[in-house]
Amino acid sequence: MARLPYPDLTAPETAPLVERIVAERGKVLNLYRMLMHSPVVAEGWLKLFTAIRHQASLSGRLREMVILRIAVINGAEYEFQQHLPIGLREGLTGDEVEALQRDDLSGFAAADRAILELCDTMTRDVHVPEAIFAAAAAHLPEKEMVELVATIAGYNLVSRFLEAMAIDPEEG
Repeated sequence: MARLPYPDLTAPETAPLVERIVAERGKVLNLYRMLMHSPVVAEGWLKLFTAIRHQASLSGRLREMVILRIAVINGAEYEFQQHLPIGLREGLTGDEVEALQRDDLSGFAAADRAILELCDTMTRDVHVPEAIFAAAAAHLPEKEMVELVATIAGYNLVSRFLEAMAIDPEEG
């Protein structure tokens, strides 16, 4: 059960933001419902994660691979369940998802393993040794490398917020 009650989304002052969230996300997920306690934070969050998920050039497969990995490492079940169908649509296989959950990255291609090692290091240790960064950077142009690091950093924020606030899973 969430640690704070979800606010009323029918308040006239937040209606434009609620409408924007629905337009961009299809509905107001519990994550955004909780964020609506602070509309300014909810709006910034929406802008950041719209850029990461819908405007960046990083492949959807890589994006969802690291998001699912972060969810596994951080024990963020809500995040995992929300991104599992997206990851599968973006090209991850069921076997790859299971490997992420088992902490067995041996079946991934070298580029994926380098990217996942960067993800694991950023998530677990924060500080990234040059060799780990360089190994991932060898597989991506600079723009996508920035987007990858922003995705990893951003979704660590998401999982930490979800877990600290004990956001409820979506119904259905």
